[in-house]
Amino acid sequence: MSDYPGAGSVRDIWRTTHDPIRPVEDGEALVRLDHISVDPGMRGWITNKRSYMPPVKPAGVMRAFGVGEVIESRAEGLAVGDQVTGFTGVQTHGVFKEENLRKIGLPGVPPHLFLSGLGMTGYTGYFGMTDIGQPKDGETVVVSAASGAVGSIAAQAAKLAGAHVIGIAGGPDKCSYLTDELGLDGAIDYKRDDVEAALHANCTNGIDLYFDNVGGDILSAVLNQMNYQGRIVVCGGISQYDDFAGATGPANFMTVVTHSLTMRGFTMRDYMHRVPEALGWLVPAWKDGRIKFREHILEGVENFPDAFDMIFEGKNHGKLLLKVS
Repeated sequence: MSDYPGAGSVRDIWRTTHDPIRPVEDGEALVRLDHISVDPGMRGWITNKRSYMPPVKPAGVMRAFGVGEVIESRAEGLAVGDQVTGFTGVQTHGVFKEENLRKIGLPGVPPHLFLSGLGMTGYTGYFGMTDIGQPKDGETVVVSAASGAVGSIAAQAAKLAGAHVIGIAGGPDKCSYLTDELGLDGAIDYKRDDVEAALHANCTNGIDLYFDNVGGDILSAVLNQMNYQGRIVVCGGISQYDDFAGATGPANFMTVVTHSLTMRGFTMRDYMHRVPEALGWLVPAWKDGRIKFREHILEGVENFPDAFDMIFEGKNHGKLLLKVS
C-alpha cells in the first residue's frame, strides 16, 4: 500500500510488487496462500482513524485473512502439508509465526470455507446474533446487508431461533436469494423500495431486534419502528466507510432513550477465545442444510483492486474471496 486514502476512491493507492521470500526462522512457517478474504473492514484498516486495530502502514502488505498450505516449517506445531488460516495479507506466499496461524481441516470441507461461512464472517454473524441479539421465538428481527457473508448467517440464526426475519439487501436477485434460498419471511430492496414504508408493511408488530451492518439512513428508518426495550446489534456501517471522518449518527438517535433501547457494537476481537463454539454450531448446521452460504470468487492477486471496489459497490453475491494460487 502506497499511502493512506481520504474519502472517495482508493484504487490508485494499490501496488503489486514481486518480493523475495525471506528465510524461515525458528517458530515460523512458510505458507503458500490459496484464497484471500476481501472484507468491508479493510476500508477502516487503511485509515488513521482510531479503531480496534492499528492501520496498515504505507508500503506494507495489505492486511487480509487467508487460507493456505504450509510448504516449509521450523515450528513444532506445524508440518508441511498442514492447512492453516490467519492474518496472512494479500500475497501469494508468506512467512508467519506459529502463534499467528491456526490449523484447519475437516473431512469433506474445502479450506476456503474457513474464510466464509465457517470462518470469521460466519463467527461474526453467529455471535452477533445469538450471543448479543438473542432472538426469541415470535420476535420480529431485521437484518441489513442480509445477503452478505455476515448478514446471511445472522439472519438464518435468527430464523432458526423461531423469529420472524426480514432482510434488507440491494437488488431483486439478492432479495430473491433471501426469501427463496434462505427462507426469510420477507426482503426489502433498499435500491428500489421506500425502506421505511416497506418496514411498516413487513413488520406489523414493530421491530424487536435489528442487526445493523450499514448504518446511515437505514438505521434511521429502523429506529423509527423499534419496539420498547428493543435491541440493536451494531456489526458494521458500510454506508459510512467511505468517509470515516465525516460519519454521522442518525438524527432520530433519541429514540434510543425514549424507547429504552439497547444498542451494542462488537468485533470478533471480543470472541476469538470462543471460535470453537461457533464452529460447533456452524459446521453441523451447514452439513445438514439448516444454514446456507455462498461465495463470489475472483482469481489472481493482481485483481485485488477490482475485488476491493466490488465489495463497496455491492456487486458481489456472497462472501467475496480472491483465489491467489
